[in-house]
Amino acid sequence: MGWRRANGALRLRACRELLVRLAQAGEIALPPSRTHARALRRSGAPQRAPAAEPAHDAPKAAAVALRRIVVRPVAPQELPRWHEEMERHHYLGDGEIVGETVRHVAEADGRWLALLAWGAAALKSRHREAWIGWDERTKYQRLCLVTNNVRFLVLPTARTPHLASAVLARSVRRLSGDFEARYGHPVLLAETFVDVERFRGTCYLAANWVRLGETRGMARKGRGYQAHGRKKALFVYPLEPRAREVLAAAMPSPEILRRSSMSSMPALYVDANKLPLDGEGGLIEVLRDMVDPRKRRGIRYPIEIVLALAVTACLSGTRSFEAMAEWAKDLPEDLLKRLRCWCWRAPSESTFRRVLSMVDADEVDRRVNAWLAGMAERGAIAIDGKALRGSADGEKPAVHLLSAITHAQGVVVAQLQVAEKSNEIPGAKPLLAPLDLEGVTVTADAMHTQTDLARHLVEEKKADYVFVAKDNQPTLLADIQAIAWESLPPSGSNARQGTRPDRAAHDQALR
Repeated sequence: MGWRRANGALRLRACRELLVRLAQAGEIALPPSRTHARALRRSGAPQRAPAAEPAHDAPKAAAVALRRIVVRPVAPQELPRWHEEMERHHYLGDGEIVGETVRHVAEADGRWLALLAWGAAALKSRHREAWIGWDERTKYQRLCLVTNNVRFLVLPTARTPHLASAVLARSVRRLSGDFEARYGHPVLLAETFVDVERFRGTCYLAANWVRLGETRGMARKGRGYQAHGRKKALFVYPLEPRAREVLAAAMPSPEILRRSSMSSMPALYVDANKLPLDGEGGLIEVLRDMVDPRKRRGIRYPIEIVLALAVTACLSGTRSFEAMAEWAKDLPEDLLKRLRCWCWRAPSESTFRRVLSMVDADEVDRRVNAWLAGMAERGAIAIDGKALRGSADGEKPAVHLLSAITHAQGVVVAQLQVAEKSNEIPGAKPLLAPLDLEGVTVTADAMHTQTDLARHLVEEKKADYVFVAKDNQPTLLADIQAIAWESLPPSGSNARQGTRPDRAAHDQALR
């Protein structure tokens, strides 16, 4: 049924709530509920005595330096005390927190000062949706990246000035990392609702939160909403500089994909929202006149649309046909409509598999590499070869690819397959042939430290190079080791005195 959270874990709480509703409707019979410790406390059962707090008079408490305050997650053995303090001192009590939960405690010298709880974001909020720019579909896909400050309690024994805003700032600073460590995904936006009849939200404003407006005074009840007449002010705080842009983006951004449940996610990938997909110079135009190997009957998606979505999905980090289909399925309907997708639906896994298995892969690779090369920052390009994982078939060796990759973005701008009975050396010049390398620095490992390639780069391509010298070039390595580097610029004495060294002597030393 797809009941999984953003990190791939099962939605256990949603399943339990569904079972309870089915039992209330008389559809199923559930076993007796297990008694919760919190229910025992509320029913008057014996409570654990709270940990004794040392007595602090106002002057001494006010002298606690804010810089000594530490905010950290609550340890499992500290949860009873956390619940107890919240139930005793917070005006809402220790209520049930919905969804993915992170609890924090602020302390100084081992003394608890404040407690915070973060839970699931509100399902509906007109001010938040307008501020982000969300439509309904995108909201349901990205709502897990928003968390709600459902409880914030400064304990009565804490009397330090500016304590609330300082604790709040420390909590949000580590909030995304705590969610990622516990649930496998970050959070990009924090929100909270403040009862305007009781509070003004001064600590949130002091911690640079943004007030978006007031609610209508409605509360969720069952499947609907009921008016309670108590309006609340909505405050939000972006945990990432690009939070609004990322949350409203048409395609998943690196901030969303980063360290997600996709185990094959590469270290470097591209923000697909910044790529020109349609229009002049877009990827669809580059792929428009590709030969379609499919039979004309029954074609629903033009080949350039399927290929453009597949390429963009790969640049975003997907590594399988199924992952491509899942990625495309999450695209908003207006984007799919703009791309002329059939019934505004993304291609299925079988469509991606069939098209990519039949199309001329070398031609697609050539066009896409040329398209990326025109957009990439080519200050430096690396030459590197790798065996394609999973391409070996019985006695047939794995496919070996030689690639030219930009240093800045890690984008492949040229690629070719190395012949089975050869190596990477003969392929270096053909690999770089279609690229404009004037003023570009080319780097390579020791295998490509060859005189022929160096002259080709400098004399024909007008490029610079940085090569590695190892034991495969013993004479060159010995010459380099024999150079008196301390006498050469910028560490030489001539450089320190501000005079230019003798150019001929310098060149002779390098030779």
